[in-house]
Amino acid sequence: MGAIYRREVGAFFTSSIAYIFLAVFYIFSGLFFSLNNISAGSTDLSFVFSTMFFMSIFLIPILTMKLFSEEKKQRTEQGLLTAPVSLTGIVLGKYFAALTMYVIAVSIVFIYGLILSLYGTVAWLTLLSNYLAVLLVGAAFIAIGLFVSSLTENQVAAAVGGIICLAMLFLIDVIASFVKISWLQGFLYDLSFYTRYYEFTCGIFNLSSVLFYLSTAVLFNFFTVRVFEKRRWS
Repeated sequence: MGAIYRREVGAFFTSSIAYIFLAVFYIFSGLFFSLNNISAGSTDLSFVFSTMFFMSIFLIPILTMKLFSEEKKQRTEQGLLTAPVSLTGIVLGKYFAALTMYVIAVSIVFIYGLILSLYGTVAWLTLLSNYLAVLLVGAAFIAIGLFVSSLTENQVAAAVGGIICLAMLFLIDVIASFVKISWLQGFLYDLSFYTRYYEFTCGIFNLSSVLFYLSTAVLFNFFTVRVFEKRRWS
């Protein structure tokens, strides 16, 4: 797994994906930070974290689109599948490489916090709660994006498919609001990614939400392993 991880992290920086991902993430988060905090004189970073959730819907599929689709397109997939590495190790190596890039991106919030601390009091516990939330969401979203990438050899299709999947997860709240059957509505709200995320932005730590995001990440990584296990024996 370690060799796969190092190879993928290096591949991010030898291609343009890492630079595009980080640049777009920093530009937009910096813009919202400037407008909502610097210009407004507020030390509350909750709005910036909320925008990170929406940015993740569009940017994470860009980060994960080539991780498996490129292997399939360049016909290097068979070499990967026959390498002396377990399928779980291959999937997790690529997964943690993408997660590392995401952590680098979202950790910019600590710089924002330090800047705001020069002008006022920053609620660091709330900031850490928000940071944990955005990491958990990213961990789940990356696993979903990785799974979509494993289904196609076309990077554009992987990116578009990932964006659609993540957007649909966000729209669960909208769909639930139109459902009149109480038990079904409650079930949909339980599956809501944004409602659980919003709790963290309000400083509410919910262990069930932590387990929800981690379970989603584990489940979709498991699905990705099953995809390649099927290909190995086909």
